[in-house]
Amino acid sequence: MAKVAVVFHSGYGHTLRMAQAVADGAGAELVPIDAEGNLTDAGWATLNAADGIIMGSPTYMGSVSWQFKKFADASSKPWYSQAWKDKVFAGFTNSATINGDKHSTLHYLFTLAMQHSGIWAGTGMLPNNAKAAQRNDVNYLGSSAGAMAQSPSDASPAEMPQGDLDTAKLFGKRVAEVAAKFSA
Repeated sequence: MAKVAVVFHSGYGHTLRMAQAVADGAGAELVPIDAEGNLTDAGWATLNAADGIIMGSPTYMGSVSWQFKKFADASSKPWYSQAWKDKVFAGFTNSATINGDKHSTLHYLFTLAMQHSGIWAGTGMLPNNAKAAQRNDVNYLGSSAGAMAQSPSDASPAEMPQGDLDTAKLFGKRVAEVAAKFSA
């Protein structure tokens, strides 16, 4: 079984809830980025030991939060030694609007993974795009690049759509399965 870590920043709790669903699906350890954009030494050790790294950030103004960006900049240390080369990477995000430019955030995460010489895993899910589709269906937002969630700006984390959380859990499971193939 592959060791998977979920490194994430959450501003208001929605991305934390999504990270927990991803981690549940992957059997992964959560590695939170704190409010100042820092990881603990144990968090860095977890990422270094992982076969797969799933990254998550809310989408703020079309990209990752500044706290996540600070973590990304700090990851230049493992980048320099190529410590994360050939690890499986994946990403997820949440925003208040249906579009919210979430793809810009996923592309940022993808680029970071590629800079670390990683292997990217997408959702592996078809979109739920028929007329009969309902908001709580799996992959209702239709992303292939990474898991997406949408939480209205006045909704608490407890009010997140179950379909988005189910998507996150299935996504985590897929990433763990892909990581297991590469770590065997």
